[in-house]
Amino acid sequence: MYQQFYQQFLNANKGKQHFACHSHHYWPDITREAMLEYWDDTARLVDDKWRYIFAEKVPQTQQLIADVLHLPHPEQLVFAPNTHELVMRLLSCFDLRQPVKILTTDSEFYSFTRQVKRLAEYDNIQLDIIPTEPFATFEQRFAAAAAAQQYQLIFCSQVFFNSGYAIANLTGFVQQLATNPDTMIVIDGYHAFMAIPTDLSAIAERVFYIAGSYKYAQGGEGCCFMAVPVGSSERPLYTGWFAEFGTLTAEKSAAILYSEDGYRFAGATMDYTALYRLNSVLRLFKQQGISVGRIHQYVQQLQQVFLAKVAELNHPQLNNKTLVAHDLSCHGHFLTFRFGSLVEVAELAAVLKRAGIETDYRGDRLRFGFALYHNSEQYDLSCLA
Repeated sequence: MYQQFYQQFLNANKGKQHFACHSHHYWPDITREAMLEYWDDTARLVDDKWRYIFAEKVPQTQQLIADVLHLPHPEQLVFAPNTHELVMRLLSCFDLRQPVKILTTDSEFYSFTRQVKRLAEYDNIQLDIIPTEPFATFEQRFAAAAAAQQYQLIFCSQVFFNSGYAIANLTGFVQQLATNPDTMIVIDGYHAFMAIPTDLSAIAERVFYIAGSYKYAQGGEGCCFMAVPVGSSERPLYTGWFAEFGTLTAEKSAAILYSEDGYRFAGATMDYTALYRLNSVLRLFKQQGISVGRIHQYVQQLQQVFLAKVAELNHPQLNNKTLVAHDLSCHGHFLTFRFGSLVEVAELAAVLKRAGIETDYRGDRLRFGFALYHNSEQYDLSCLA
C-alpha cells in the first residue's frame, strides 16, 4: 500500500529487489516536485530567496523534525550538507592544544571514526574505544567506562551501522552517561531517524543529536542536521558566517559573536535543494498519517518474513547463525550477516546482484535493508537455493 509513493524509482528499477535502502533509500515521488520548487523559488526570488528560505522553509523543516523527535525547541536544530561538517564543528569546540579525552565505540560510522583516529595521532588526544559486542552487556560496559574517567567528549550511535543493534532505551542510556555536566554527549542518530521511534524530550538539554536525510528520512544526500542543547555556550573554531545570523543586526564588535540558538553551529552558504526534498517527505508523511511507529511496525513485519525465507533456504552462509544481532525489539531497519571473510561476502553479494537483488556489504558483513516500498510477497531468494 505504500508503494504508491515511490512509483518513479520503482518504475526505473523494475525487476530489482532493493535491499540497500539503509544506504541508498528510494525517494518518494514528491521529492522531484520539491527540487523543481527550489529552482522555481530561485528563479522567482533570486537573492531574496535566502530571506524566504530562512523565514519559511528552515523553520518549517525544523518544526517537522522536532515533531518527529519530540524536541521542545525547534530553533535548536542546525543544518549542514553532511554529518562530518557537524562532527568537525563539535571537535573544534575543544582546545586541541590541551589534553582531550574521547570515549566512543568500535562501531561508529566512518565520518567520525576516521576523523578521531587521525586526531588521536597527537599525543594529547586520548581515544578510548569500547567494543559493542557482546551486545547484551554493551550499555553497562560503556556507562562504566564513562564513569571511570572525566571525558570531554562521549560519542555513540543510536543504531550501529555495522550490525543493526540499537540502544533500546536512549533516554536512560544518555542519563547514565550524563554524570559530568562538562562532558559533551553526542548521539549519532542517522540510522535511527525516521526508522526507530525516538523521544528526545527528556534529554534535549543534555545531548547533541546528529542525523540526516540520506537514509530513512528518504530525502537524499545533502541535508544533515544537529539538535543543540538550549543554552549551549560553545564557540566552535570551525565556524561560518551563518553562525552570525542571530547577531547580524547587532552593533559591530571586535568579538566573534554566535547565534543564541542552534545556528551557533552553522557553517556557510549551502545548496538547500536537499532541505526542500526532506521538507516534502516529512510533510507527505504527516499528511498521510505515516508515523515513525507505523513505519517501524511495518519494517519489523518485513524482517520477520525475510528471516523465515532465509531459514527455508538452509544456506551455508546466509542463515540465522551468521545473523549478527538477533533481537528485533532493539534493532534497526537492516539485518546484518557476518561471513568468514571479505571475499565470501563480495562473492555472495555479486551472486545476488546478478539475480537483481541489491545489497550492501562492509568488510565481512552483508546487510539487507527494508523499507516502505517493499512488499514481502515479492521477496525471492531462489537464486541461493
